[in-house]
Amino acid sequence: MARTCKHGVLRVMGGDVWNHSADVLITPANNRLSGREGLDGMIHQKAGKELTQVTRNICLEMRKINAPPCAVTQNVVTEPFALSENYTHIIHAVGPDCRRPNQDEARRELLSETYANLFATIEKVGSVGSVVSPPISMGVFAYPHREGARLTLQVLLEMMDGEKDFGIRDYTIVVKEKNFINNMRTVYREGEDQFPGTDTTMQDSVR
Repeated sequence: MARTCKHGVLRVMGGDVWNHSADVLITPANNRLSGREGLDGMIHQKAGKELTQVTRNICLEMRKINAPPCAVTQNVVTEPFALSENYTHIIHAVGPDCRRPNQDEARRELLSETYANLFATIEKVGSVGSVVSPPISMGVFAYPHREGARLTLQVLLEMMDGEKDFGIRDYTIVVKEKNFINNMRTVYREGEDQFPGTDTTMQDSVR
């Protein structure tokens, strides 16, 4: 699946994020930056102990001022360590955790804000032309897949097709969960005419 917007192309692909390459890898972190759950835990394992030590140090520093290491919707940038052959930066983004009732109730607003803050961080990092990311909050954070698939596509396509150019030319959503892939295909077909940009799936597949 590929859709070309004003500033770049949004793609959806199956597989594992560590088998791709880009300027930035997004990891779906929790607010403790612990690197112990789901895909975030696997990315920490691939990146090595240095990454976990860095996020632990961030956690300790934030505790000194009685603040969460990384509050929901916020993110932290680190080096990629052992994933440096594939990525230049890792951004640890904390989306809504729908296992928590207060976050579940506000999940749509929180997810949209998570992506807005992510793009703002990417702009600050600078020289980021390509991003690889799982769909945020759709793993262990239990965001409802069908709703999440539609909102993820809508938010990202609006950002890629909006007035502001964040410099991202390729944003690739890499999905391992087959159920989410099926839901994303379904909502894409249902809402294709309403989504920003132009479908370029066939052209992209023969690159």
